[in-house]
Amino acid sequence: MENSTAYTVPAWVPEGAQRYLDHTEAGRSIRDIARSAGCHASTILRQIRRIETRRDDPLVDAALQSLAQTHFLSNDMQSTQFGAVADQESAQAVADTEFDREALRVLRRLCETGAVLAVAEDMDKAVVVRDGGENGTARTAVVDCSVAQAMALNDWISCDNPGRISRYRISTPGRAALSQLVAKSENQARTRSEFGMSEAPSAFQHRPASPDTRAAQAQAQRRMRYSAAESPLIALSRRRDRQGQPFLDETLVSAGERLREDFELAQIGPQVTQNWERFLSGGVGEGASRDEFAGQGSSDARDRVARALSELGPGLSDITLRCCCYLEGLEQTEKRMGWSARSGKIVLRIALQRLKRHYDEQAERDRMIG
Repeated sequence: MENSTAYTVPAWVPEGAQRYLDHTEAGRSIRDIARSAGCHASTILRQIRRIETRRDDPLVDAALQSLAQTHFLSNDMQSTQFGAVADQESAQAVADTEFDREALRVLRRLCETGAVLAVAEDMDKAVVVRDGGENGTARTAVVDCSVAQAMALNDWISCDNPGRISRYRISTPGRAALSQLVAKSENQARTRSEFGMSEAPSAFQHRPASPDTRAAQAQAQRRMRYSAAESPLIALSRRRDRQGQPFLDETLVSAGERLREDFELAQIGPQVTQNWERFLSGGVGEGASRDEFAGQGSSDARDRVARALSELGPGLSDITLRCCCYLEGLEQTEKRMGWSARSGKIVLRIALQRLKRHYDEQAERDRMIG
């Protein structure tokens, strides 16, 4: 749709919300918006009424308020900032790409069985939690409220009973959006692989990356993901052994999910160049110094991942990194490692047992005094 307003809004804002803000914040008449859009005025009126009724949802209401305050300025302020339009458009392009990446991460988590997005009033962060049955709930992701607001405005998540703590679940449009984001991510990775550049600015990247960096990013993006809905650990935890017990109990799954959360946090930064490849098939060594990656991503999360993989050692760190962090399927990992069929799940369980012991030892060490 051709933008009917002189105001610049993020690419993720749906058409109906743009027209609603055009009418309520920019002061344009419904007939004027209809002429610009090439449709009947009653169509615009229905869209505006629908958005207005959705403001009972706290995330939708907050998203509209934020867009009004950030992107719908007065004429005086527009003219004052006219010289910075190019910079604003460039920053907005980076922000849109960053939103796509975060939405992809969160929607994947919400597709897992029993997962909900919990949002509390006056909090800057929301969390994705998954019901573990008798073992309680497990936190699987932390989300900025701005991302949650954008997803609610797009109707990707829905809440049946808003309150002090509102619980959102992925909707049918959200599942469709997840498929589109997965396809978009894979297409961009293929473009970087074939041509050495992306079609759009890369997320969390503000300066051109070196050829080696682009190749490493493309290789990481090309790795096969187990599915858009769940990780290999979730699927494996549903299997039963000969005694009828889960092949992976909740504590082992939680250990793997904890490593994955730290891994995702470690990727956040102005330029992602962390070299996790030294933990793949080539053994684990201390050859790479911490200073080599200083300032890239979250240093605490990066150190936690490095300590955990170093504790696992060669082989175990390889399958853990591939399955827990890269979401690579067990069959593909077995082929890469040259293992026999159906042996990967045994090795992965051993790796998760050692990983759980590592986290337990870390917790015990933190409790010690003096």
